[in-house]
Formats: sequence, C-alpha cells, structure tokens
Amino acid sequence: MMSTLKELLSAGKLIQAPGAADALTARLVEQAGFPAVYMTGFGATATTLGMPDLGLMTQTEMLEHARRMVRATALPVIADADTGYGGITNLLRTVEDYAQVGVAAIHLEDQTLPKRCGQLSGVQLVDADAQVRTLKGAVRARAWSDMLLIARTDALGVHGVEEAVRRANLYAETGADLVFVDGVKTIAQAEAIARHVPGRKVLSIVDGNETQQLTASDIEQMGFDVVFYALSTLLAAARASARVLEALSVNGNTMAVTDDLATYGEFMKMVGLHRYHDFEKEFGQA
Repeated sequence: MMSTLKELLSAGKLIQAPGAADALTARLVEQAGFPAVYMTGFGATATTLGMPDLGLMTQTEMLEHARRMVRATALPVIADADTGYGGITNLLRTVEDYAQVGVAAIHLEDQTLPKRCGQLSGVQLVDADAQVRTLKGAVRARAWSDMLLIARTDALGVHGVEEAVRRANLYAETGADLVFVDGVKTIAQAEAIARHVPGRKVLSIVDGNETQQLTASDIEQMGFDVVFYALSTLLAAARASARVLEALSVNGNTMAVTDDLATYGEFMKMVGLHRYHDFEKEFGQA
C-alpha cells in the first residue's frame, strides 16, 4: 500500500515528485519507484491544448485532468490549482472539488489574472495581505478533507529573494501545510530560501537552469521537504517525439531511431494490460 503524503512528510525524508503532464506519465512515475507525482499545469496545458502556460486551462479542465491522474496511479498526486480560478467563492469550489477527486495536495499562487508560468517574465502579483486572506479561506474550505495546501509565491522573479522569503513566511502563518517559492533558477536562490524560510517547503527544479545540478541529497540537506521536477518528463517526451518524426520524414521509416521507441510489449506493461487480462481470465465468460 502506498503511503499518504502526510505520512511521507512525517517520515522526514525528501519527497521527490517528478512532474507528469498526463495520466500515462503518472503511471511511469509510479513504475520508476517515486513516492509522489506532481500534476504540472504547464504540462497539462501543453498536452491538453498544445499551448503555453498562460492561464488558458479552465477549472473544469484542470479538475478533470487531476481526476484522470488520480485514477491512473496509486501515488499521492500533488496538483497545480493556479490562483483558484476566480474570486473567493470560486476558490471555495476549487478547493472542495480537488479534495473530492482525491488529490493529496494543491498549490495556490499569488499572481493576478491572467496568470502565467512562474518561469516567464511579465508575472504580476496580488497584494500579499489579500493573498493571506485567500489562503485562510482555502484552509477553511479544505477543513473536512485530508488534502494538504501549498502556498506558492511568484515574487522571486518580480521583486527578488527578500520579498519572496517575506511572502513565503507570511503565507506559512495562514495554516498552509507547505510554502513554495516558484521561479528559482540559481543555486544561490535555493540556498537563500532554504536558509530564511524555516517551515516545510517545496523546491521546483526546471531543467536548463543552474538548479538542475542539485542532487536529491543536496536538496534534502538544504532543508526542503518536497522537490518537483516539473518539466523533465515532458521535455524528454517532446524531444524524443520530434526526433522520431524527423527521422520518419527524412528516411521514410523509423529504423534510425529505434532506441527512442518503446517496444509494443514494453508499452503494454506501462499501461497495465496484464491486470485486465488477469481479471478477464478469472471472471470472464468461459
């Protein structure tokens, strides 16, 4: 039986949660032996709409994406809930709906609408005191469930480390279970956040930034509790698919890129075909 996210946090060991853009990738994360999976909004937008993460996914689309992912894996699913998808009553519905579909945690951010990926320029923030009220509302809204709340700030890229740390610590006082400073690009930024934010906290590693060099041991020693690898699987799949398609276009077949392809049998194991075969064999018609 898989551990709950609360149990994993209580164990005191760093929780590595690779990002999954879809239910299949969530299954692969589980099969690779990780303890949790992160439903990335960036990836959900890319795979669902084929568009950049500019706040284009609706609450209903994100919720259904989360539902499918929870259905596909036994791992705790940590889900992106953007800004809550509207005003405070929308937030109430969002928190309750995510809890109802069974996600282990959501994160809520302090951007204005329309929001965008925290790695992009042009991010605008709501007033910190207003976000405190929002987070207190989210804490109240999830009171009946075991779902955890992660308070995210995107202040780092807008105002720098000092304001990001100030907001993270302010948000931690609302009753949120963890805080998350997004947009970390350098090891020095990660170290500063770890040093000045004493509570439970999340780090997100984006491939291509300096933080990609950090090992899980490094991150754990800094004092982070959860680490997301939000885009690693998505970027890998996109590059491999583009390479295979280019070879097919140029050569007329995929022989030159066979190593980039799973075999049919391997893929059937990935999607759990054996489970359905076994069930059919035991309970199907003779």
